[in-house]
Parts: sequence; structure tokens; C-alpha cells
Amino acid sequence: MPRHHSYSLSDEKVAELVFRQYGVKITPEQIAKAYAPEQRMSWKKSIEVARFITGMTLKQAKAWLEDVVKLKRPIPIKTYKKKQAHHAAPWRGWPVAKWPVKVARRYLQLLENLENNAKFKGLDADRVVIVYAAAHKGYRIPNIMPRAFGRATRFDEQTVNVEIVAAELPKEVIPKRYKLNLVKR
Repeated sequence: MPRHHSYSLSDEKVAELVFRQYGVKITPEQIAKAYAPEQRMSWKKSIEVARFITGMTLKQAKAWLEDVVKLKRPIPIKTYKKKQAHHAAPWRGWPVAKWPVKVARRYLQLLENLENNAKFKGLDADRVVIVYAAAHKGYRIPNIMPRAFGRATRFDEQTVNVEIVAAELPKEVIPKRYKLNLVKR
């Protein structure tokens, strides 16, 4: 059962964050939030996806994550990359990349929820930009894995609390497209 939650950023802090990043003052009516508690998915991959979609518009993030689900585009892995395969891929700056399909599906559901929340508040979905995305560890679901000779090993399942905050920005400061350093071969 999900426990009580609260967003980690208040509307005032979101407005301050938007002003620092984009130089635009916004009101609390221009902010939309979405929260998904206790999701059964990888916490580390959730952090990487949250970091990657921050700064994108809703359409850009949804299009990219749909391509991740179809295994067409990867998500860069920047923090948890020890002993991970390095790819000779056509992008520069992040040779470690993965296709976290399960995480991308959950984020797509959350982005759909965020878009509906924005439309309910009367925001223009084309001008909504993700200004904050975070994944926090949830509670552990205890499990036991049977072993040989009557032994057992504890095997807990980690859950993740994901939150996304978006703001409606003027057309002048909206990112036109998400830039990747693609190498032409």
C-alpha cells in the first residue's frame, strides 16, 4: 500500500528553479506535477532516465522514451556505469548507454499523467517543459529465495518513488529540440 507522500519541491522553489534556469518568472498556476509511488523498477536506471528527461518538453520526452521502448534510442548512463558495456555508438560524450524498457514504460505512464494534469490546469501542452524529475528509493518488499540443502537467502525487491514537475514557459525559452552530439559517419 502506498504511503503518504509529499512533493519534494514547493511551488515557490519550482518558480525559483525556473527563474534560475530560464530567466522567466512563473506563477503556481503554470506548474504541473505528477507522482508515482512505489514503482517496482530499477532505482539506478530511474535516476538516469530522470536526469536525461529534465529540460525536455513533454513531447520530446515522450518521443524519446517511446523510442527507448522500441529499442531505437538509448538512455545515457552517467553515474552507475562500472563494469557496463561501452558502445561504439554514433553519439559523443557518453559511451555507456542502456535501453531500460521497463523504466521507460513507467515513465511514459507518468508523463501521460503529467500531461493530463497540465491540461486540467489549462496549460498548453506544447509549451510545458520538464523542469525537475527525481527518483527516490521506496520501501523494500521482503522476499526469500530458496537455496540448495534447505537454506534460504533474503532477496528483497526495491521500489522507487518517481516525481516529475513541469512548467509552462513562453515560446522564446522552450528548447527547440534536444541536442545530442551526434557524429556523422
